[in-house]
Amino acid sequence: MHYSNEQIILAILLMALVTFLPRFLPLLFLSRRKLNPMLRVWLSYVPVAVLTALLGPALFMAEGTLTIQPSLNPYFWAALPSFAVALLTRNMFLTVLTGMGAVAILRLLV
Repeated sequence: MHYSNEQIILAILLMALVTFLPRFLPLLFLSRRKLNPMLRVWLSYVPVAVLTALLGPALFMAEGTLTIQPSLNPYFWAALPSFAVALLTRNMFLTVLTGMGAVAILRLLV
């Protein structure tokens, strides 16, 4: 199937709009309002919940099966020292560096 340049540009612009609007509209409507403190507390948990939903399957379900064997799932074991470094230092760079180093070492050893 062959698409014209206009169709490709239109698709890119529509995808940009669909990506931009869900981020911009809440900012536009909520930036001048004072939110209920309970709602603010509830919203503070959203990033943690999203991160957990993204990382959970990657850490526990290597290759689509539930496993924590180091040879089959090095990411779970690399996450443990990374989590400790994140809690102790609160430094994103050190946390990422620890995770990358742990994965490299596990792949080398296992």
